[in-house]
Amino acid sequence: MSKTSGKSSASQDVLEVVNPYDLSVIGSVPLVTWETVDKYLDAAQSLFKNRQDWLPSYRRIDILKKTALLMEERFEALAFQIADEGGKPLTDARVEVTRAIDGVGLCIKELSHLTGKEIPMDLTEAGAGRVAFTTREPIGPVVAVSAFNHPLNLIVHQVATAVAAGCPVLAKPADDTPLSCKAFVDILYEAGLPEDWCRMVVCDIPTAEKMVTDSRTAFFTFIGSAKVGWMLRSKLAPGTRFALEHGGVAPVIIEQSADIEKMIPSLLKGGFYHSGQVCVSVQRVFAPKKQARAIAEMLADGAGKLKVGNAIKEQTDCGPLIRPNEVKRVAEWIEEAKAGGAEIMGGGKKLGETTYAPTVLLNPSHEAKISTQEIFGPALCVYGYEDIDQAIAQSNALPYAFQASVFTNHLDIAIKSVRDLDAAAVMVNDHTAFRVDWMPFAGRRQSGYNVGGIGYTMHDMTQEKLAVIRL
Repeated sequence: MSKTSGKSSASQDVLEVVNPYDLSVIGSVPLVTWETVDKYLDAAQSLFKNRQDWLPSYRRIDILKKTALLMEERFEALAFQIADEGGKPLTDARVEVTRAIDGVGLCIKELSHLTGKEIPMDLTEAGAGRVAFTTREPIGPVVAVSAFNHPLNLIVHQVATAVAAGCPVLAKPADDTPLSCKAFVDILYEAGLPEDWCRMVVCDIPTAEKMVTDSRTAFFTFIGSAKVGWMLRSKLAPGTRFALEHGGVAPVIIEQSADIEKMIPSLLKGGFYHSGQVCVSVQRVFAPKKQARAIAEMLADGAGKLKVGNAIKEQTDCGPLIRPNEVKRVAEWIEEAKAGGAEIMGGGKKLGETTYAPTVLLNPSHEAKISTQEIFGPALCVYGYEDIDQAIAQSNALPYAFQASVFTNHLDIAIKSVRDLDAAAVMVNDHTAFRVDWMPFAGRRQSGYNVGGIGYTMHDMTQEKLAVIRL
């Protein structure tokens, strides 16, 4: 396990946090009980019901501006913490901090877009003599359950958005990576946010489920496994709105006109960024049958040059998987694919208890786990296809649909792929893991529900109210 519970000197239960590479303890956070969470929910509900004490927009803006400045001052410490607790290489951790700071700024900008509109009333005689307009107001207490793979930026997407929208928020980070969440919440307090408006909750699973499904929760935002997310959604209290962000088994289609040499670095980044622990990582690459082996060899050659190690080291390209059991699972899936006929072009082995070599497979069975489920590890598969319609059909064959991509120099193929691929976003001549924080980001079907992205999330955390005035 990558974490253990123990006792502090005050005999309070704590969650120990470890570096996922060497499993050394790097910190701890207190575990809270339902009794505490119940008080947090009561306080959040009270804040929401007392409309006269809602934080005005200018005050929220001031708090978020100060938050961004404090994050800038602690840039390297925040990046090191992401690498240390989450196993994301320092280079990428710095990118995450930059995105998180920019995300706070986006929250400020999006506040000016949370506007209403005039509704024409004299379209019929029945509505004549009236003026109507809409406004937007906070939806109520938000419960945010987050994931480990972007421990700071995802918290910004789920928590800073709630603060900006004027919603009290309870944030539950992943058990593996609570320190980044704690750092952000502490910065919010330092920037002037009263503590009852944002609480970090680190707790056991029954307490978390009780918090999520409580009737005081107005909006539930979840980033994590589909199994857990859809289960919690089925138990939500009547009236609770929600957003779910799960994973995909991201497909890439390579058309024969694509510039292969320029494409390879993009696929390597999209497949092995954070050791594949990203919900839109490149996983299935469909290439023309005559080119598939050569493409797999080029990818394997590039993957073999990536340095695997402790994420806090500057030279590391790929860090550990988040827990040793994940290394075992990835190894089992790859062995299953190999037994089923897949050719291991590179990698295909454990490097230690916490690391697995970046791996490229050629033509695994379409029924293998690695072809049908999100591996969330450093492995990508190359499949040969006869024609592009077959590649599109195989790309669309799973119950998951998130981001997809196509590499081509033909405009008609690009447009056809955008039209025919069942995905919320289709990248042309780019990898599937591309994202900027203001774009819509959504899983279709079993991959999620509702739309992420700073502005879209803030919209979901507010609700429209209509005023009709009879003159």
